[in-house]
Amino acid sequence: MRRRQFLGAAGAVGGLAAVPGALSLTGASPAGAAPAPSGVPGPPTVTPDDLRFRPRTLRPGSPQRAGLLAEHVARITPTAAEFMLPGPERPDPSHPGFVVLAARHGVVVEHEARGHALRYASWDAEAGAPVELPREDWVDMRPDTLFDMASVSKLYTSVVLTILAERGDLDLSAPVSRYLPDFTAADPAKAPVTVEMLLTHTSGMKAWMSLADYPDNAARMAAIYAQPLDFEPGSDYTYSDLNLITAGRIVEELTGKGLDTLVAELITRPLGLRDTGYNPPAAKLDRVAATEYQPWTDRGMVRGTVHDENAYYFGGVAGHAGVFSTAADMAVFGQMVLNGGTYGGTRLLREDTVRSMLTNRNGRFGGGAARGLGWQLDQRFYMDCLSSPVAFGHTGYTGTCLVGDPLEGMLYVLLTNRVHPTREWGTTSSYRRQPARRLGRALPVRPPVGRYAWFSGQEDEATATLEVPLRRPVRDDASLSFRLWYDTEASDVCTVEATTVADPGEADWQPVRLELRAGDDHRWAADDGAFSGFAARRRLRGRAELPDGVTAVRWRYVTDSLYQGRGVYVDDIRVLDGHRPVFLSVRPRDNDRIRAEGWAESAD
Repeated sequence: MRRRQFLGAAGAVGGLAAVPGALSLTGASPAGAAPAPSGVPGPPTVTPDDLRFRPRTLRPGSPQRAGLLAEHVARITPTAAEFMLPGPERPDPSHPGFVVLAARHGVVVEHEARGHALRYASWDAEAGAPVELPREDWVDMRPDTLFDMASVSKLYTSVVLTILAERGDLDLSAPVSRYLPDFTAADPAKAPVTVEMLLTHTSGMKAWMSLADYPDNAARMAAIYAQPLDFEPGSDYTYSDLNLITAGRIVEELTGKGLDTLVAELITRPLGLRDTGYNPPAAKLDRVAATEYQPWTDRGMVRGTVHDENAYYFGGVAGHAGVFSTAADMAVFGQMVLNGGTYGGTRLLREDTVRSMLTNRNGRFGGGAARGLGWQLDQRFYMDCLSSPVAFGHTGYTGTCLVGDPLEGMLYVLLTNRVHPTREWGTTSSYRRQPARRLGRALPVRPPVGRYAWFSGQEDEATATLEVPLRRPVRDDASLSFRLWYDTEASDVCTVEATTVADPGEADWQPVRLELRAGDDHRWAADDGAFSGFAARRRLRGRAELPDGVTAVRWRYVTDSLYQGRGVYVDDIRVLDGHRPVFLSVRPRDNDRIRAEGWAESAD
């Protein structure tokens, strides 16, 4: 009864409302994209204020039921499995095994396991090679394998703080010293550090320090407090384990309970997460994925205790690491956020709190620093084409990640033991983002006119051209119009160009001034004919005046070597001579004349 009252209570607003940058919850826009303020150029965007939550309960189902394309869903697991082997750009495997879970609108379309939870006995540093166990001792990965979540644990600490703030028990804008007087007693320069700065990694605290040589947890915390700051609080961003270790200590001091107890009482028990917690019990050890061979911690091959050394010295419970979980439990945790703070009839957070939690407080420090209250936002290095200004998640050093895309109701969980048997494997996140790319591609983009649109593809480090040759030069009053949908990495740029040469080379193409429109309320121009980035996943119309004597127009899409968005779709292409059509892509005889390199006709 007591838990029921706590979870259902509206809570005092004071602690959360005091958070700098908290959203105003009045005058919210309709669901979908919010246009930029009047007079501000650029494409439409979305903010947490635009989110409308519809609670879903996870259940298995077909891609069709989820509104996804089966052929692309079917590629998610094979793509993840490719990284269990060496490849052209990786001399070693990225990981020995994984569990992947993908869902949309609560429909789980993929939940598969491949590879091994335990395969290696040790790592031969001198030879730079793994030492395998006898084949009969290998342990297969299974869908309910427990993984060391590493830094994904920070999300549980952050949600505990957010719940306490919503209740009014904690003020996120208050100085840390209000709750931990020793924090500034050791170093007065930390006086301006607030609780929120710990969650947004703007406190100025060092990224990391070894806690191996201290006799107990009190000494470890004292050493953290005494560490000098790297920069003035609030003036910069550095991702720091010390921030979340300190945040975890705040809630322990405030409540008189251990962090593991608080995570259980406030999150895992209410959500029914039976496989999520710290220090897995002996009865579950056969389901735990092994991590790293660590002779320096006197543990040998680590399995069943936390991989992170500092969390290990804290006894396996710390604000920055220590949580073990399964893909199914992580999916419920992520779906709770997609639902606006509720799951299965149990409410952990109010909807306005979730919007505040997903509001980027670090915009002034660049895209890589985008953070809500503990949550990473819009991080393409692992989210790939699931990214948006409100996409949320986190990664873990052991090879884990969680991604939620609230615009499309998408959920992506990939758990690997990439540090088994060495942290030298899987050091780049391509193994995370490539399966995410398959899930993102599974979301159809239907042409508004006709059966097909021209699709740019999602290839890295490529140039794709879509050329429209005209039957004759248009001497004056020529114009181009087309329908457009795009969602790309900002550095993957599509440019509309024209030429007046009959048989043009690359030097003969020039960009045209492009006018773009989203509905009737939002217009902007690109003098260089280029567009890229996020356009709120809205249908757009493009228009350009063409040079006298134009003989052809084209779309040239150039991508860099990393990351992707959902791509570019162009259809309903029209070239006019005054009001008279010269080219209409809806006419088969015209569309058949298009020259496509890297582009393809697509119904979705």
